This record gives sequence, structure tokens and C-alpha cells, in this order.
Amino acid sequence: MKSIMFVCLGNICRSPIAEGCAKKIVKENSLDIKIDSSGTSNWHTGEAPCDNSIKVCQMNGVNISGQRASQFKKSDIEKYDLIVALDDKNVTSLKELGALNVVKLGAYGYESEDVPDPYFFDGFEGFDKVYKMINECVTNLLKEEI
Repeated sequence: MKSIMFVCLGNICRSPIAEGCAKKIVKENSLDIKIDSSGTSNWHTGEAPCDNSIKVCQMNGVNISGQRASQFKKSDIEKYDLIVALDDKNVTSLKELGALNVVKLGAYGYESEDVPDPYFFDGFEGFDKVYKMINECVTNLLKEEI
């Protein structure tokens, strides 16, 4: 079984969306892939995804309400075939931990752009925009990597 870990900073908005999108695609296509997400920080460990991430996913047929934030551990490097960072800062953090199997999600459809943190947008529109970007890139990643 292949395994993929999506990583952002806090694991409450971007990477939970990516995990949810990937799990939906995996289920719809009966793929044997383990999907998970985490954050490079420990700020939100144990917390559910933020309300707007849950809402935007629900609007798109994805349920992430049962997810809980966790911090990326060095041991995760060996547990996952592919580690997918949502921005350059997290790519750097993961490589500093020794991860060589790191790719950037934006490389799969957005010319290697960072997936922006939706908290820096005004209102809910940022979450909708980020969801669309993540879903497109996750779809492309799964097509290419699997």
C-alpha cells in the first residue's frame, strides 16, 4: 500500500482539506493508499479542523469533521512514501528534519505556487479559493503519482 502525508503549519485548515480531498478520490477509485495529514507546529494538536475548512469541505461533499490535528514527527519520514507540503516554508521545515520524499502540492497544477493560508483572505472566499486549488492539485498528484 502506498502512503501519503499532507503537511501544513497547524494542521487545522489546509492539510485537513487536502487529506479529505485525497481520501474522497481514493475511495471513489478503490485505491489502496493510506492518506493522512499533520502540521509542522504543535499549536493545534488534538483540535478539529477550523470551522470554515469543515464548511467548505461539506459544501463539496467531503467530511473532515472527524479529523484531529497532529504534529509531524521525524518518524513519519519512514512511514510515508510521499510527503506533500502545502508551501515552501513547510518544504524547508520537512527537509530540515531529513525528509527527502517531499514534494510541494502547488507543483501539481499551480506552477509550484504555495497554497495560501486562507486566514489571510477576507471572509469565507479564501477558504473556497484554497479548496479549489487543493482539490485540483490533489487530483493531479494522485493521477501522476499512482
